[in-house]
Amino acid sequence: MPPRSALLPAIALAVLAACQEQIADVPYIAALAEPEIVRAEDAGAPPNARPGSCWGRDVTPAVVETVTEQIIVQPAEVLDDGTVLSPAIFRTETQQRIVKERRETWFETPCPEVWTEEFTASLQRALQARGLFYGPITGQPDARTRAAIRRYQKAGGLDSAALSQESARRLGLVAVPREE
Repeated sequence: MPPRSALLPAIALAVLAACQEQIADVPYIAALAEPEIVRAEDAGAPPNARPGSCWGRDVTPAVVETVTEQIIVQPAEVLDDGTVLSPAIFRTETQQRIVKERRETWFETPCPEVWTEEFTASLQRALQARGLFYGPITGQPDARTRAAIRRYQKAGGLDSAALSQESARRLGLVAVPREE
């Protein structure tokens, strides 16, 4: 058995390698969870949803800030020559304020039956052409695909890994309805 001093560098190298793998995957952590898609007929669907449509939801949590202030209770007693007879007395007040309210946004999304292997491969190619999808074109809606969808939509204000119908239109993946 090798001495402990010989094992330490090997263990350190293995730990560093594991850290590098995790760091490389950081952009995909947010997209690990499968986004929930709700059909218009389901109980949790948004009000006035068009029958047969599917919906995703983006929930932005409230932003709360904590402010701590020192309030003077009694001022210091100071002589004319600057001698302090008694220091000022303060009390600490801490308050929490809502800076930004919680927001829930419903958006229409392509229904699961649209998500064929060809559709997903086209989506991956469209996102790759924009420099947002990294990896091979697999046709599988995997974590990398969801992370790329999130990156694409976040620029427009929608922080979701579920593809919105509007994003699918902008990417040229679904037809744009004609006005008659």
